[in-house]
Amino acid sequence: MYDYFCAKMEEDEIRAISSIGLAHLGDAVYELLVRAYLCVHGKATGKGLHRATIALVCAQSQAKFSDILLPYLTEEESAVFKRGRNANVHTVPHSADRAEYQKATGLEALFGYLYLQDQHERINELFNLMMEGYDVP
Repeated sequence: MYDYFCAKMEEDEIRAISSIGLAHLGDAVYELLVRAYLCVHGKATGKGLHRATIALVCAQSQAKFSDILLPYLTEEESAVFKRGRNANVHTVPHSADRAEYQKATGLEALFGYLYLQDQHERINELFNLMMEGYDVP
């Protein structure tokens, strides 16, 4: 039985996945981290928890967080981020401009890529770098 909870793929298999596919998976990985972060930091009320989650997973926040991470990325990670950022996205939400949405897609693609490489420790390291200095509302 394949373990989809801890999926792991070979480099060639990951390269065969589109940038949008990596971002799709990375979006879920990122949101799970955000939800865990908020619960760990005591933001466990229904409405407040949802609002705090939305504030952290929106494209504008992800774009800001990607700016924080860029100096810490390896060459390989930077290439994956750029591949995701440059993906041909046709629809941009009203709450973000195209540049923010592209950065958010790059961040999500990076998290999806690292997840499929079974690099959970690196994901956690990057997520902690992003959240340094963030105050839970």
